[in-house]
Amino acid sequence: MSKKRVYELAKELNISAKELIDELLTLGVEVKNHMSSIDDDIVATIKELYADEKKGEKKEKTVKKISSKPKPKDIKNFEKKETVNKDKKNEKEKKTETPKRKNERKRFKEEIKEKKIEKKEEEIVKTVNVKPEDLKLDILSQKMKIPVSKIIKDQFMKGLILRPGQSLSLEDAITLTEDYGWNLEIIEEEIIDPIKKLKKNYDELYDKNELVLRPPVVTVMGHVDHGKTTLLDNIRNTKVADKEAGGITQTIGAYQVEVDGKKITFIDTPGHEAFTEMRARGAQATDIVILMVAADDGVMPQTIEAYNHAKTANVPIIVAINKIDKPNANVEFTKQQLASKLKLVAEDWGGDTVTVPISAKTGEGVDELLEMILLVSEMSDIKCYPEGNARGIIIESNLDKAIGPVASVIIKDGILKLGDYIVAGQTCGKVKALTVGRKRVRFAGPSQAVQILGFNDVPDVHSIIYVVDNLEQARLISDFEKQMQKKKDNLKGNRHIRLEDLVKGEKENKELNLILKAESFGSVEALKQAIAKLENDEVHIEIRHASIGAINSSDILLASASNSVVLGFKVKPDASARKQAEIEDVQIKTYDIIFELINDLKRALEGLLEPEKVEEISGSGEIKKVFKINKVGSIAGVQLHEGYASKKGFVRIYRNNQEIFDGKIESLKHYKDEASQVSAPQECGIKFLKFDEIESGDQLQFRVIKEVKKTIDFKK
Repeated sequence: MSKKRVYELAKELNISAKELIDELLTLGVEVKNHMSSIDDDIVATIKELYADEKKGEKKEKTVKKISSKPKPKDIKNFEKKETVNKDKKNEKEKKTETPKRKNERKRFKEEIKEKKIEKKEEEIVKTVNVKPEDLKLDILSQKMKIPVSKIIKDQFMKGLILRPGQSLSLEDAITLTEDYGWNLEIIEEEIIDPIKKLKKNYDELYDKNELVLRPPVVTVMGHVDHGKTTLLDNIRNTKVADKEAGGITQTIGAYQVEVDGKKITFIDTPGHEAFTEMRARGAQATDIVILMVAADDGVMPQTIEAYNHAKTANVPIIVAINKIDKPNANVEFTKQQLASKLKLVAEDWGGDTVTVPISAKTGEGVDELLEMILLVSEMSDIKCYPEGNARGIIIESNLDKAIGPVASVIIKDGILKLGDYIVAGQTCGKVKALTVGRKRVRFAGPSQAVQILGFNDVPDVHSIIYVVDNLEQARLISDFEKQMQKKKDNLKGNRHIRLEDLVKGEKENKELNLILKAESFGSVEALKQAIAKLENDEVHIEIRHASIGAINSSDILLASASNSVVLGFKVKPDASARKQAEIEDVQIKTYDIIFELINDLKRALEGLLEPEKVEEISGSGEIKKVFKINKVGSIAGVQLHEGYASKKGFVRIYRNNQEIFDGKIESLKHYKDEASQVSAPQECGIKFLKFDEIESGDQLQFRVIKEVKKTIDFKK
């Protein structure tokens, strides 16, 4: 007799798989997930245990077990006791302090406090705060309390001609204020994003943990002709036949079915491009992905592409091996390809990927697939906030000539009702009608697919819809979104990563995401191997997707969602891809020579490396005379022999060829003026930091720390 799986036993005991896993772990039985196998003796023990529960024995054990755990009140008392003990310990330590030590501590605290106040006052006095539009000579003059005439005269002596009321560049304004010992600080106008505020409200509701389970939203993806449409049609038609009164509700682009009293919503997207566009817009509509693979074809290029899109969204994947009714179907070979090409190892091969052989045409295995969807949903703990204002995701929108703008929406949280005020990006309105299938309804809840009539314009597909308190709020949010979009268009803001940014070192995290396209599989593999040799401990390259053929809009959307650069080798982007790249602001770089591609990557990755700090001797000199100054210390009159001395650098002092000091320069002067650098053969005055034991004739060696850019070598 074969071993039982966790979900099978849970079904027999009429409990959830999650509950059974918790019970097994409590008993010390290690199980990975709902697909784990259980030995017969363990099965017998569990059945006996749940049989005892019916008699009341299990209840007593549970009560005893719960009573042994510390109650919330006990925990609070324990924490309170801990705090009291700490206070007592601190009190004891204070009592053992001598009066002298106590006074010293008090004095130190006061000194620190005074220094902080002085520093704060100095910062306030010495900082010029201006808005970007106020970078004008008159305004800076007024804020620094320096006459305009003096500034014009001083700057003229330095070769800069200014006039009253002149606007200044940021660079000139910084230089100008620094000349008079002031710091320039630009005051950026704080922009309160109302959408972020709405999102924060939902985050707070989620933090309160007042959530309930909701039906899973499922997207079916896969290679062309692998049976996606046939599967959806089978599910839809079967369930309608089972329950004519509406066991399934249908809208444009979505279907909701009921299986064993539980609901599942299917999104019928036109392709994985739309799926990823949702992700790119920050709209995570899908909870589970069904990856369709035909048993007679196996893993194809678009299968890999679909998988990479699903992987980017970070959602559970169930593999449906379709067309098992065909004579040339090979389920085991398909599983082998899934493992080797996608690293998806079926559960019966020792992995954790749920794999279900089906025939979408005949219906064989479809019920088991639906059962697995519910099981994975249960394990994923898909939840929502069930009340209050609704939010959802627009999966389709269009302009109906008869009734106006229409949007198909999947509700994620809350209840959407007739008369609600709604906003989605730059569009807003009031719900005039809600339609589920062909039936008018008054409200729609979480995971339900519904058509909305009432927008003042056609909303963007895959944008997030929010219910707000009134029409004025809806208009304010949509107007704000329009303004933000206008700014993005003008400034080309929020652009995605470019190789040039990396070369300049303008990327904080040390990772580069790539989409690779080439003319042949051989070229793809050659590129992967060459790129792997560029990786090191400091930087990481993640190839999000690699395939053959021209660069298409699907590649661009995936790049947008994963913040990747698209690299093409001996292939070009098609017209739609070029247009999409412009909209999404994704960089495409194409090459005909592999070494040029690798060299560009090499330069980009070198920009991510932290520069190496190297010490370099900058000059030498000799102390000719020592000046003793009260309350200052010893000043060295120095003759520079070669190179230069830098105030930011370091110095070693030698006497009779023995090193007597190695440290920093506190002050560097050329005659009476403070200097940042003095070069040979000039003389200068130097005050060494915390060192006065200098004599005439001491030899000096000056050093600076330079940052040297690291390079990447190919791994052998």
